[in-house]
Amino acid sequence: MKQAFITGITGQDGHYLSQLLLDKDYTVHGTIRRSSSINTERIDPLISKYQDSGQLNLYYSDLLDSSSLNLLIKKIQPDEVYNLAAQSHVAVSFKNPVFTTQTGTLGPLSLLEAIRSADNKIKYYQASSSEMYGGGKPSKLNENSLLDPKSPYAAAKVFAHHMTNIYRDSYSLFCSNGILFNHESPHRGETFVTRKITRAAGRIKLGLQKKLTLGNLEASRDWGFAGDYVEAMWMMLQHDTPDDWVIATGETYTVKEFLEKTFKKLDLSWEDYVETSHKYMRPNEVDYLLGDPTKAKKILGWEPKTSFSSLVDMMLESDLNLAKREQVLLSEGLIEPTWEHPKI
Repeated sequence: MKQAFITGITGQDGHYLSQLLLDKDYTVHGTIRRSSSINTERIDPLISKYQDSGQLNLYYSDLLDSSSLNLLIKKIQPDEVYNLAAQSHVAVSFKNPVFTTQTGTLGPLSLLEAIRSADNKIKYYQASSSEMYGGGKPSKLNENSLLDPKSPYAAAKVFAHHMTNIYRDSYSLFCSNGILFNHESPHRGETFVTRKITRAAGRIKLGLQKKLTLGNLEASRDWGFAGDYVEAMWMMLQHDTPDDWVIATGETYTVKEFLEKTFKKLDLSWEDYVETSHKYMRPNEVDYLLGDPTKAKKILGWEPKTSFSSLVDMMLESDLNLAKREQVLLSEGLIEPTWEHPKI
């Protein structure tokens, strides 16, 4: 039974990757940050099913605690390490640049050092990001495209990306970078624009919300399904040699197009409910991101299975059900009405 170690296991990608690995009979080990509240809701069903058998194990740790990471790597002796943890919200990285940069640079470096000192046969996956490209030109981006970060988050990802390559070349470690373009799901955080849209649309349809405020509606992104993308992560570490891989759909849509498709599915006109605010504009906007996954398709045999339309359907169905649940709780007087995104 293979052992996998995942940082950021409680996030969207951590949820889907854990499920994939558990289905493949891995023993999965994951880190969670100690805080005043427990935030494992995405993986709670997996905890209930697999923790008692020892197939899923959780540990309190932090990317900035190199000592704990080193001890965990030595204790677990994983076959594969997936570094998914980060402060991953780009807009937030401008407000918290120090924390974002520390977690995005020192964390990966601590893991690489731990692997180098523990066992050079451990395979390492680094979550790189399409944000590293900067999105300055309307062109398809591949593994050899220029990196031009436009945010603290992206700059930290570039550092980790290069360090992963340095450790691969210098110490013959199996270290792969997955340059994933935007990937969404019903488990996406509600502050990310796609989930913000589907969550609000469901509430507006049921009369629970009046308006949705967004930033740049012309920003264009290559959006795929997170469940498809974690399969690519796994495939990278099963390949004979480590490498850098772009994972994307090869299609791009604007935020406005995402709005149109979402509201149209509910027989609503988005223009009646959506307004924009400078508050949600980035200081340094990334206008256009479009990935070229040719290499992953040709060599790994990976293909995105979920279309843009199906992704919107999936997210909207989930958030419409959440809105219906909220409506029931309101009718029973169990919660107070709010025009914000509630956590129920």
